[in-house]
Amino acid sequence: MKPRSGLAAAAAALLLVVSAGCTGGSKADPMLDPSGKSFVLKGIADMAQVGQITGAESPNKTDRYAVYGTDLGSMMNAGDRTYFVFGDTFGERAADQIGGGGSLWRSNTMGYTTDADPSDGISLDGMIEDDIGLAKELLPSKKIDFDEMTKIPTHGIEANGALYLYYMSVSHWGDPGKWDAGYAGVAKSTDDGQNWTLLDAPQWPGDSSFIQVSPYKVKNGDGTTDIYLWCIPSGRFGGAKLMKVGEADIERQDAYRYYAGQDDQGKPVWSADMAAAETVVDDTVGELSVVWNPYLKRWLMTYLKEGRGVVIREGLAPWGPWGEPLDLVTNAEQPGLYGPFMNDRYTADDGRTIYFALSLWDPYNVFWFKASLQK
Repeated sequence: MKPRSGLAAAAAALLLVVSAGCTGGSKADPMLDPSGKSFVLKGIADMAQVGQITGAESPNKTDRYAVYGTDLGSMMNAGDRTYFVFGDTFGERAADQIGGGGSLWRSNTMGYTTDADPSDGISLDGMIEDDIGLAKELLPSKKIDFDEMTKIPTHGIEANGALYLYYMSVSHWGDPGKWDAGYAGVAKSTDDGQNWTLLDAPQWPGDSSFIQVSPYKVKNGDGTTDIYLWCIPSGRFGGAKLMKVGEADIERQDAYRYYAGQDDQGKPVWSADMAAAETVVDDTVGELSVVWNPYLKRWLMTYLKEGRGVVIREGLAPWGPWGEPLDLVTNAEQPGLYGPFMNDRYTADDGRTIYFALSLWDPYNVFWFKASLQK
């Protein structure tokens, strides 16, 4: 091959630089850039119950771990394991009892699975157990009304090789959909969920908008990872706000930043002041869950909307704009429903079919559902 002249070589080098600028890392992250996008989700089809995850009637027969009745079931992934985190758990109940209650009360329990096929339900590999083989209470609570009634994990995430659980300390259960929180905090496990340490920080005040959270990791162009957390107050009658933190700084209170609107160029403004946080979804939001969906190439948010049922919304960026709520599962279809939790590990057809956990007050257990997205 003949050597190129200096001019030709320079031209070739310039072409490479221009080409890299057109096709490489300088492009805006589709997960974070709403510009040029429009809403594409137009409806839901083929919604169906796939199976039951917890309870004596479930294929997992969780009553053998003294998990006869429980709820919630938010999920976090670590390696090939997915952890299901449950709320108030009871080991013995009357056959016709609905809702919370019974003996062997634990404020929270956890199951885990390596089941990679969500189409026929979720098979738990086991549960985090105590010394006698019963499902272990991960985060003990005082169980004293108007002090600390229970500790409810709202969601978890793997970060820096450890597991983290965001939880709320509930001081009192009030009227349906209303409860009081003393504070929200974070617990950490370094042994695959067997033992947990309550961290002194970060914590958020019980009257703040950061009591229940849904976290999601986003990789940055510089190789770092941020965790975005959509947040609501205690109860089911507040709107959603947004905060983020670098994965490496998840335990640092002063590293959390709160979405405080947009600047003149439409870019998000992040504030260290929690009081500056703006609402990103103005609705009555209960037990929210947010994931990135590869089929729509949009964010998806599910939550309980009081008086209507579980709804789903499409977001163009973590802070929005967010589309109008569409029915996912209605109260008429599943009375007593709540806690619709998604996990992006559990999809099919390149994300067109989504699977999610859903709690039913009667019989107070967690079930597995699916639905197809229409665009």
